[in-house]
Amino acid sequence: MQITSAKFIKGAVGSCPLLEDGTPQVAFIGRSNAGKSSLLNSLTGVKDLAITSKTPGRTKEINVFGINGTHYFVDLPGYGYAKVGAKQLEKLSKLIFWYLLDADYNQKIVLLIDSIVGPTQMDLDVLKDLERAGRDIVIVLNKVDKIKKSQYLKHIKQLRNQFNGHKIFEYSSTKKIGREALLQELLGS
Repeated sequence: MQITSAKFIKGAVGSCPLLEDGTPQVAFIGRSNAGKSSLLNSLTGVKDLAITSKTPGRTKEINVFGINGTHYFVDLPGYGYAKVGAKQLEKLSKLIFWYLLDADYNQKIVLLIDSIVGPTQMDLDVLKDLERAGRDIVIVLNKVDKIKKSQYLKHIKQLRNQFNGHKIFEYSSTKKIGREALLQELLGS
């Protein structure tokens, strides 16, 4: 599966006609600074398509990207810590969970987990909410290139056991480990 075109279309802060046009959506969610924007850039092959930052909470809208004229990749704000005030954090949280749980779009949800840190309680809570809502969920274990080779198999096995029953992909945005398999899952028929 190849991505031949990827472009930013719109930053939304709630419902909008674009999100309701029936185009299949792949939404990327995870803790702040788990690597969502880096994953998007790596998948699309466009270096600065999604803005990356070391500052948690950089993404403040639902950023919609057109992919191959057939899909939308949707970069959501991260949940958890962000360098914003309490009111802004609450607003971001409501936006995220409205899109994930209340909106009725044609979505596949990519839950991004930092493979070094492993799932936090917040990650597990989000997963349970998505399961209850009946969402199509894909788990991406990001940053696998940073796991020590001597511990890799044991570490990945432990992570996989925590997400038993879900589609799980090992990924590295910098080394593009798992890129083709994940693209096939997200865009394949």
